[in-house]
Amino acid sequence: MLRLVLVLLLVWTWTSSALVRVPLRRRPSIRSQLRADGLLLDFLKDHRPDMFNRRYAQCFPPGTPSLRLGRSSEKIYNFMDAQYFGEIMLGSPDQNFSVIFDTGSSDLWVPSSYCVSEACALHRRFRAFESSSFHHDGRMFGIHYGSGHLLGVMARDTLKVGGLTALNQEFGESVYEPGATFVMAKFDGVLGMGYPNLAEILGNPVFDNMMAQKSVEEPVFSFYLSRTRSSYPEGELLLGGTDEAMFTGPINWLPVTVKGYWQIKMDSVAVQGVSSFCPRGCQAIVDTGTSLIAGPTSDILSLQQLIGATPTNIGEFLIDCVRLSSLPHVTFVLGGTEYTLTAEHYVRKEMLGDKELCFSGFQAVDIVSPEGPLWILGDVFLTEFYSVFDRGQDRVGFAAAKHPVEG
Repeated sequence: MLRLVLVLLLVWTWTSSALVRVPLRRRPSIRSQLRADGLLLDFLKDHRPDMFNRRYAQCFPPGTPSLRLGRSSEKIYNFMDAQYFGEIMLGSPDQNFSVIFDTGSSDLWVPSSYCVSEACALHRRFRAFESSSFHHDGRMFGIHYGSGHLLGVMARDTLKVGGLTALNQEFGESVYEPGATFVMAKFDGVLGMGYPNLAEILGNPVFDNMMAQKSVEEPVFSFYLSRTRSSYPEGELLLGGTDEAMFTGPINWLPVTVKGYWQIKMDSVAVQGVSSFCPRGCQAIVDTGTSLIAGPTSDILSLQQLIGATPTNIGEFLIDCVRLSSLPHVTFVLGGTEYTLTAEHYVRKEMLGDKELCFSGFQAVDIVSPEGPLWILGDVFLTEFYSVFDRGQDRVGFAAAKHPVEG
């Protein structure tokens, strides 16, 4: 009997250390906050990529890679709509930061105590001089986002995520975050979980470091994202495997086609059962750092018409909330398996005062790649389908997510 107890204890210890749960919080997006404050229109005017680049380009060192012509079309991040983020710790002793765990990028950065931007004053800042494990690097980096650039210096220190530790983790200390995007953000920084080829900062991305240091039992991580803030958990990142309690049915696996983003082949996109877009197949990015589902402009404009969405003067698409039950289903076919979203899934609801507004969860974004235009499967898709990212076999898996029954 004693031997059985010891065996069970060993098994429990192994399984509990192999899988690390990182709780994710869901918060109103920057876009929602701006809309509620009546500031969205002015913000979007000031943060158009072309105008933003001209205004701030002189603030960056000549030759900054992220400022190269065409770079902005290669890397699109929609942090204005980001809603899910969790906690990490850097340094010795620990310094806490909230970050977006972003499969659409590969860099880790947090604000520096030396940052001069307004955004940094409103967020937790890394104090290198207080960390006994800090290693100065000195090289500079710049990262281009869809709504601005940030500039910083590189460093190395001890990183803790959940119960896992990554030693000598390369990361960026941002010293300049122009514009207002990060001023309103509820998160401090970003932890990229894409492939090394996507990184602006030299060195191993976080999950690569964890794999190299054998911190995780399996080279796999997975995401569960809730539909509402009232759900428990609001979201969860699982490092080292999957949680069968979070999904139903088998996991459908798709091979990664290009190792940068988590890029896969999409068979087609159908509206109400009719194959309307990408009929001969196209490429898609699985991106937890983008809230919406994005695709080529011509396709998305046609899709908006098919679901009865009408454009606003700031590029969003409104839907009559009363008509949701009659709107068509939109189905994404991946690896021969159909993933169907109803209007309740692809429509975003927001309260503006006492009025409910319904917005389309589809967005036009043109990303050119050697494999053709890319679609982005963001949180609108990933909320409905549990997602698994397998670096060992370079594949992405999906299964139907389990959500509490909404009353």
